[in-house]
Amino acid sequence: MHMTALSNDDLEPLRDALILAGLPADDLNLPGRRFFSFRQQDSDVAFGGIEGTGSDRLLRSLVVVEGRRGQGTGALVLAALEAFAKNEGVEWVHLLTESATAFFAAHGYQVQERSLAPASICATVQFKRLCPASAAYLSKRLA
Repeated sequence: MHMTALSNDDLEPLRDALILAGLPADDLNLPGRRFFSFRQQDSDVAFGGIEGTGSDRLLRSLVVVEGRRGQGTGALVLAALEAFAKNEGVEWVHLLTESATAFFAAHGYQVQERSLAPASICATVQFKRLCPASAAYLSKRLA
């Protein structure tokens, strides 16, 4: 699988994949986000991103395209995003999810109370507005 950084001009396939998966896509062009496509055999199989600066970052919308789910693609994409974050000096990765708590927990993320999120994570559009209060908040310390 090949990981490629997306520019703001290249976000339409990501936006389409998020909408098809029922995930928020309204804030993709805002500053402070780095999105990537993951390709195999010349086609997009997944997308994901990291948001923020500093030692705490938000994992922003990991999405595997239809027809590629259940094949380990999500785990590979998550590992690649965590490696990218670690290389950027990130110590903690945070996320919100309504449907993938078990997936992230299986990969070392801990369910936390939203009130325990760092201020930089609480200030994100996803945390404040896009993800409902019912979304689970998880975090993981990168080794």
